[in-house]
Amino acid sequence: MINIGQINSLNIIKDTGTQLYLDDGAGGEILLTDKRAPKHATIDVPLDVFIYTGAEGELFATCKKPYVQMDGVAWLKVISIGQAGAFLDWGIAKDLFVPFSEQDYELEENRNCLVKVYLDDQNRIAATTYLNHYLSDEAHYLNEGDEVSLIIAGKTDLGFKAVVNDNFWGVLYHNEIFQPLREGQKLKGYIKKIREDKKIDLSLNKTGYTHVLPISEQIIQRLKDNDGYLELSDKSSPEAINAAFGVSKKVFKHAIGTLYKERRITLTKTSISLNK
Repeated sequence: MINIGQINSLNIIKDTGTQLYLDDGAGGEILLTDKRAPKHATIDVPLDVFIYTGAEGELFATCKKPYVQMDGVAWLKVISIGQAGAFLDWGIAKDLFVPFSEQDYELEENRNCLVKVYLDDQNRIAATTYLNHYLSDEAHYLNEGDEVSLIIAGKTDLGFKAVVNDNFWGVLYHNEIFQPLREGQKLKGYIKKIREDKKIDLSLNKTGYTHVLPISEQIIQRLKDNDGYLELSDKSSPEAINAAFGVSKKVFKHAIGTLYKERRITLTKTSISLNK
């Protein structure tokens, strides 16, 4: 079975000398549209290809990997506006189409937009900016502490709204962000809390004891590399702590508290020293 809009492993069944054709698994063939076939391409040997659709829903294949696949969310550049909609660059020869009916605001040429890839009722790959039609506000299979992929969707009064694992909405709060964020940015995050209404609070740092141990060891290693001394403490600013270790002040204080209780460090109001 062919998975449209995804990478498939298909056998080469015909080589005309200028074009390759792949087995569609149903007695038909799919044209490889790349101008240059892979050097290792051989009849009856599987080839990993991305399957996309033409204007009439016909199938084509390419060895190029797009920036996003079926059901994924991506921040893509508008390269042209046509009579029926906008066309986006998604990394392969055929541009990704966003019909006017799937634009909840007017797209502009040379500007980026956040879209979800879907299969329309004519079995053609398309994209939409109506993310709310496809993303859920409620967590279904996620758990607190899970590592997730994030795409920043935009700034809000609370912080930043983010797409979680291409399927959910979540929120990063202003008072827990210690690095610049921009719309369309992709980064790793964590499920901080799933609220009673099933909505998702996010963090850029893994919270709890599982995160303290590696950060604690990072602090010890940094002390060893700096003659046993660091001009940081639990009184340091969140910005200084994040710049040094990439974590929140809360996580840092938890880590140095653990090290202090283990008598591995000495704390002052302005510094940390490694105990011998």
